[in-house]
Amino acid sequence: MQDPSAPGGAMTLTYDALESRSWEARERALMAALPGLIAHAQSRSPFYARLLEGVRPREIRSRAALAALPVTRKSALLGLQAETPPFGGLVPVDAALGRILQSPGPIYEPEGSRPNYWRMARALFAAGLRRGDLVHNAFSYHFTPGGWIFDDGARALGCRVFPAGIGQTEQQIQALQALKPKAYVGTPSFLAILLDKAEALGVEVSSLTLGLVSGEAYLPAQRQAFRARGLTVSQCYCTADIGLIAYEAPNAEGEAVGMILDEGLILEIVRPGTGDPVAPGEVGEVVVTSFTPEYPLIRFATGDLSAELPPLFGDMRTNTRLKGWMGRADQTTKIKGMFVHPEQVAEVVRRHPEIRRARLVVAREGEAGPDLMTLLCETEGAQGPAEAIAETTRALTKLRAEVRFSAPGSLPNDGKVIDDTRPTPA
Repeated sequence: MQDPSAPGGAMTLTYDALESRSWEARERALMAALPGLIAHAQSRSPFYARLLEGVRPREIRSRAALAALPVTRKSALLGLQAETPPFGGLVPVDAALGRILQSPGPIYEPEGSRPNYWRMARALFAAGLRRGDLVHNAFSYHFTPGGWIFDDGARALGCRVFPAGIGQTEQQIQALQALKPKAYVGTPSFLAILLDKAEALGVEVSSLTLGLVSGEAYLPAQRQAFRARGLTVSQCYCTADIGLIAYEAPNAEGEAVGMILDEGLILEIVRPGTGDPVAPGEVGEVVVTSFTPEYPLIRFATGDLSAELPPLFGDMRTNTRLKGWMGRADQTTKIKGMFVHPEQVAEVVRRHPEIRRARLVVAREGEAGPDLMTLLCETEGAQGPAEAIAETTRALTKLRAEVRFSAPGSLPNDGKVIDDTRPTPA
């Protein structure tokens, strides 16, 4: 199987030559590698042998052909692994693995034995790290992949790593003082805790000038606070199954525009509850196809919301950019004892082609009143067959909903298919 993210030669300002390819060259390489990926998954992964039965690999050479394949949802892994432990049949039978790790669920994650398995070196390089730098790694090494993902990437880049893990704040301050690392990796909130604790103890930690954070929301106020302390801290988006998905590449002023997609992936943004790609710039669920031979995930729905940004002309890194993490795509909610799923709203839209987009709003009448459902539909002329659409909604959800129409573009571009506005119980 051809790997379209294989290094193309070191460059001074980018991790490799792949980052500065033209859009056309990148697209040709990715599409040319797709048939090999499909054939590899079909022949070596029991799960994909079943899921892609009848698919001819040589015919999957375009985004349209890829979009016709079924989606594999992250939310399904728990059930798949329970049926066929430990990996649900997704990992090829002869995969060379070094570790088996566990994410909350529990979901078991394979780690290949080769260097830079998670492809994290690219993000660390973009954050400013270079060979010989010492990295203070404050992601957990216990059970979960986090610590190993960043450790693997840093060592592949030629950095040294202090495996700090989480907790034991005062001991971590001692290590920072003694070892004087250049960079921190971990969550932004724990970096703030460490910096505040060092200041309270009167300990100098000015050796820290760079950081790469992930695992939680990175707020603008945090970025500004770190910058005021002399740190340039960027963020990346990664998951325990895919590894690196996208990363920031700050300029000389420490500014970054969106997150740049990793070179070893094909990205789709789809309507939540479906596998249907949305229009460029529209918020939807992040679906990724990975060329990792040890874990060849094809149209893997992460459950995260994001959107593509317009091309950034003149930048040395030419790949697609993401807005970053924008919430969860799984908006399933319970109404009057019945679960309502985004897939059901998507099916209403499918059955009524006059609907361009729909959003199911769940509200409560008063503090103790009944739950109310309203299906907001974007249609031409802000009108449509309300009774027919209401009947379809009732047939699919077993619940009644009021149907209202609005003009195209009137619904918020936030990826929500179900908007539960009921107050959260205290």
